[in-house]
Amino acid sequence: MLILWIRVFITVTLILGLIGCGNEKQESDAKKNDGASSMSFTFFDIGSNTQYSDATRRSLKKKLGNDAISHRNMIKLEMNYPGFLRQYFPELDELDRRLNSSIGERVDHYTTRLMYRYARKRKVPFDYVEILFSNYSKHPVLIDIQFKEDAHGTVDRLKTKYGPSREIRWDKDSGKTLVWKKNQDYLLVSIVPDQFGVLEHRITIYFGDNLLDLIETEQTRQLRSSEAQSKSGQSAF
Repeated sequence: MLILWIRVFITVTLILGLIGCGNEKQESDAKKNDGASSMSFTFFDIGSNTQYSDATRRSLKKKLGNDAISHRNMIKLEMNYPGFLRQYFPELDELDRRLNSSIGERVDHYTTRLMYRYARKRKVPFDYVEILFSNYSKHPVLIDIQFKEDAHGTVDRLKTKYGPSREIRWDKDSGKTLVWKKNQDYLLVSIVPDQFGVLEHRITIYFGDNLLDLIETEQTRQLRSSEAQSKSGQSAF
C-alpha cells in the first residue's frame, strides 16, 4: 500500500512539473511575441517579423475581403509628391533609388503584392489596402492604406497606440504628414484636402530592414548569376 502511494505521489509531482514547464514556455513565447510586435508597427497583426503564407492570405481575406494578387512587382517608395522622400526622409529615398532604375527602366522585384478594394464590405473603413511581401524572406516590406474622411478615428487610435508623432507641414497643397519611427521602420500618415476640401488620408508603413534585406538579397543573386554566365562564356571555346 505504501509503495502504491509513493508511485501516485511521484506521478502527480511529474505531471505538475510538466504543466509548470508548459506554462513557463507559453509565458515566455507570449513575452517574445509581445516584444517583437512592440519593436514594429502592425496592421491586422502584420508586422516586420510576419511570415507570409497561405494562412496569412486567408486571414487577411476574412478581414479585408477578396484580394488581387501579383507575384513580380515594381516598388515605388515615393509618396505625396516628387521629391518628398528626398526632402524629409533621405534614408528612404536612398532605398527607393536602389530599388529602381536611374534611367527609368522598369525593375520588377520577386515579391507578392496583395491588394484589397472591397474592405468596406467587411465594415473596415478603408478604400484601398496594399501589402507587399518579399518572396525571399517572406516578410512584409511595405503597407499602403488609403481612405477619405477619418470618420472612425483611425488617426486618433494610432496616436493612442504609438504616442506623439512628428508633424511635417508640406510646402504645397496644404498637406501634412504625421511620422512615427521604430528602429528602421516608419509609419507615415499623410493628410491632404482634395479639390472640394475633403481630407484624404494615406497610411504607409515602410519596413526599412526588410526593404534593405530584399535589395541586398537581389544584388547577391544578380552577382552570382553574372559570375555563372561569365564562367559559361569562358568555357564555350
